[in-house]
Amino acid sequence: MVALNAAATETLTLTDGSMQVGDIIKFDDNGLMLRTAADTYINVMWGQMSQATLKHLAENPKITPLVEAFIEPEVSQRPAQPEIRVNPVTRLERPANPALFAGLVGSPVGIFILLVLYLANLYAAYEVSIIRARSAAQVVGVAAVLPVAGPVIFLAMPMKVEAPPEAVHFPPPAGTDAAAAERTPEEIQIAEASWQPPVEKKPEAQVYARGKFTFNKRFIETRFPAFFGAADGDLAQKYQMEVKTMKEQLIVKKIALVTATDVTFETPTAGPVTVALPDIMEIKLNPRDP
Repeated sequence: MVALNAAATETLTLTDGSMQVGDIIKFDDNGLMLRTAADTYINVMWGQMSQATLKHLAENPKITPLVEAFIEPEVSQRPAQPEIRVNPVTRLERPANPALFAGLVGSPVGIFILLVLYLANLYAAYEVSIIRARSAAQVVGVAAVLPVAGPVIFLAMPMKVEAPPEAVHFPPPAGTDAAAAERTPEEIQIAEASWQPPVEKKPEAQVYARGKFTFNKRFIETRFPAFFGAADGDLAQKYQMEVKTMKEQLIVKKIALVTATDVTFETPTAGPVTVALPDIMEIKLNPRDP
């Protein structure tokens, strides 16, 4: 802070147009202090003073270093502004109102999106072939020619299920009324003449292998109904079921449950065993010993 040796009366014009009159008592980096005629003291900041007042005060060598920073330079004293140069920018040309398909084909990103959608269409066709029990080559081939529409067509078609095999006829035991009713006249004559009991034909094993048959829920329910529930059907009493999977071979007492994806077999040793339908390689019915 600097104090003047002798008080000097000054008239200060402020930036808002008002004026302050008084004797300068002291000044520092922030401003100066005035003593008015009413014997009051007022602090005036350098930034509140007009440019004319600042220039007048700058004539005092002691005040000059303090107000130089607040005095705006003349237009002629200002440094020349550097020239602003705008460089041309290379921009991509936009097609004029392109169609959706044309816009996709016309860019690498669009081609990649179309390729992903096409592969997804083929995969969907493969899944539809499994659900509808159709040939995968047939469904995927149609989907390759007719994307989206091909899988939808096969999905709307009913499931292809092979007709169940003809029921195996087992002759009734000899000596019963049913056996006597089924004999032809020729057989009766031969039996009476030779006094030999009729020979019962031994049933043969029935084999259902993957490739010849499609193992799904409908196939299990229509081919082996006698093995459900208490498994006391005629077929279950004469045949024993043997299931061959990709990992093991099971002897089955009965079928406990079958769903669209798997089947639960009741085994005499391991209890309930759940096997996925795609893992079944072969189902075999072995004749039981009389």
